[in-house]
Amino acid sequence: MNLTLKVWRQKNAEAKGKLVTYKAQAISPDMSFLEMLDVVNEDLIKKSEDPIHFDHDCREGICGSCSLHINGQPHGPKHAITTCQLHMRSFKDGETIVIEPWRASAFPVIKDLATDRGAFERIQQAGGFVSVNTGGVPDANDIPIPKVIADEAFNSATCIGCGACVAACKNASAMLFVSAKVSQLALLPQGQPERYRRVQAMVAQMDAEGFGNCTNTGACEAECPKEISLTNIARMNRDYLTAKIFKEEEV
Repeated sequence: MNLTLKVWRQKNAEAKGKLVTYKAQAISPDMSFLEMLDVVNEDLIKKSEDPIHFDHDCREGICGSCSLHINGQPHGPKHAITTCQLHMRSFKDGETIVIEPWRASAFPVIKDLATDRGAFERIQQAGGFVSVNTGGVPDANDIPIPKVIADEAFNSATCIGCGACVAACKNASAMLFVSAKVSQLALLPQGQPERYRRVQAMVAQMDAEGFGNCTNTGACEAECPKEISLTNIARMNRDYLTAKIFKEEEV
């Protein structure tokens, strides 16, 4: 396969970026998208040119690092996969592919296609955990949890924090990510002692990071590689409202 790539190049968050055209030649249809970029970078290095910077780690659809906007879609044209799981057979020979970083003020560009998604880490640190002061943890068998609840908690926990939901949302909202992290603990007994403090802290940090409001269009769910459900957002909103009511009653 021979392809034309229009790749976003940007030295840092302050620099002005632009799309630069490259040729990707003799690309195997069985290569992953990242392997194709590796081939392009090898050619650039041979020419003593600066290689294209992009995030990657596991290349197995687990870590969420490979966050690329491909032809206007987070992670590319296929459903429920990450960029590293996208194969070049998904494109046509001679096709032009536009590759950009996530577009969100809360995800500033580090260089080229790599963005700083530390905002997600700070949201998680604000409340996405169970504290040691919530008491000892009983044996798992001592806490009966209905399978439907356990499955729902597990489904929420599959969020890999890639940021596709933010990239897909026209308001760059992080509601799907935050609600998944809230839900995975709110659904389980171990997460109950801090349930309402947690949702307030994480939502406050989300707002502080500069993410936009939910658009209610469902674009986040449609582009999520792990198919995180919008029901998590509804659950988070209920918990947040409940937390506010309880706080007012205490006053």
